Amino acid sequence: MASAISLLCLLLTGLFAIIIFTAYTNKLARRSAQTRHAIIKNLGIPTTSNPRFIGFFHPYCNAGGGGERVLWTAVAATQRAHPNCISLVYTGDVDVTKEQIITQVEARFDISLDPKSLHFVFLQKRHLVEDAAWPRFTLLGQSLGSMILAWEALAQVIPDLYIDSMGYAFTFHVVAWITKGSIPMGAYVHYPTISTDMLARVKARKVGHTNRGDVAGSLVLSRGKMWYYRFLMYHYSLALSRPSFIMANSSWTKNHVDAILSHSDPVMNAMHFLNPLFALLLFATTFKRSKELHTESTSKKREAKIVYPPCDTREMAQFPLVERERIILSIAQFRPEKDHSAQLRAFAQLLADHPTYTSGSSSVKLFLLGGARNADDHARVQSLRDLAEELKITPHVQFIVNASYPEMLGWLAMASIGLSTMVDEHFGINVVEFMAAGVIPVTHASGGPLHDIVVPLDGEATGFHAHDPQSFANAMHTVLSMSKSEEQAMRTRARTWAVSAFAEERFVEGWESAWKGWVQ
Repeated sequence: MASAISLLCLLLTGLFAIIIFTAYTNKLARRSAQTRHAIIKNLGIPTTSNPRFIGFFHPYCNAGGGGERVLWTAVAATQRAHPNCISLVYTGDVDVTKEQIITQVEARFDISLDPKSLHFVFLQKRHLVEDAAWPRFTLLGQSLGSMILAWEALAQVIPDLYIDSMGYAFTFHVVAWITKGSIPMGAYVHYPTISTDMLARVKARKVGHTNRGDVAGSLVLSRGKMWYYRFLMYHYSLALSRPSFIMANSSWTKNHVDAILSHSDPVMNAMHFLNPLFALLLFATTFKRSKELHTESTSKKREAKIVYPPCDTREMAQFPLVERERIILSIAQFRPEKDHSAQLRAFAQLLADHPTYTSGSSSVKLFLLGGARNADDHARVQSLRDLAEELKITPHVQFIVNASYPEMLGWLAMASIGLSTMVDEHFGINVVEFMAAGVIPVTHASGGPLHDIVVPLDGEATGFHAHDPQSFANAMHTVLSMSKSEEQAMRTRARTWAVSAFAEERFVEGWESAWKGWVQ
């Protein structure tokens, strides 16, 4: 009798939850319809045209980095090819206006946007995806924070197609539940939230950006972190299985995404059939949208499609290849994974090995140009200045923060060497820009720069790879000591490859083919 009563109570609770959930999502749908009508009216579009709404989830749309070039090139391409679509950009940049963002996009990327088919949905809870909000269990915290942010986004307006263009895969769960799986979703993946490389690094107890020294030095902490990563990988795989299409920005990213899509963990499977984890599994697998709406076979193995990021190389390709200054240039947002400290150490090693580079006609300068999104990034710049002081290279180093697009072009036209030290860089638009501008790249021997970008052309090198301060210093010295003819030949090869392989037109073609057919 007691068990029957318990079962009845459980069923009634479940029924009540379903009723509440249905009422709430229906309320959101009605509110969204009203908001969409208001947006159409404010943009001056005839309501009879029934425009489709394409949602881009990009909380840092005004950051000015490579990811933002992808976003705005995609939006501009959508505006040109689909005049009956309205681009909704979900952003946390609440300190700027629509007009200011459009102006910044044109200044930074030379991309013109039509305000008549563009609407911004401003989000107040972006701090929940900041590193500072989650000093411990950062990846898990940011993933949960992104779900709250997605709820805030769709509580304002629901699109006809939802695209995560910044790497917040866990938002797909929220979109699926709020819409009951009624809209298609897509992803452009710049870098997987968690990868098999990260698991391998923890298992090997190797210190890195995602594995602190105190954790790597402890067997107990390493094992605990391994279980934490396995849990995240399991749920990341479930989240990535939701979108109807996935684009990856390089072969490195595609290989990792494909591995994640086919990931299986029998132990985690077994654990999730035990209460209360079964509720998480149910949450992550309910409202999966049917793939039959698309032309692909449902039996076909799911995999990502490579769509190289857009690189507007037209103006850079006009820069002269001769008479370059002895400038080493870094172009990268001041984020921790970009590893600017490694650049300073490599440059310090170069000056230590070759003291003649510190003065006179042979002197060499390092310029670090990049965007700073927030207070954390600005603090990071200051810590890099302090490191340069500690390494005694301050007179030879200059920081240029939040430079405009014309200013960046000016430095690219002058520099001799382009420096990139990020480990497992997913792609590397900055490296493509180096090559198109005729700047010889010296990059970390991993990720996109190794496999996709700085690759031989007709059997001859287009740049250099390195892996530690000494090898970076050696590579930079090799470039600085080249003969004029060797130098110009390499610059020419680098430019030829970059312009032919990574043109903006290639991106637009890939982008269009990826989501074509999902919105009628």
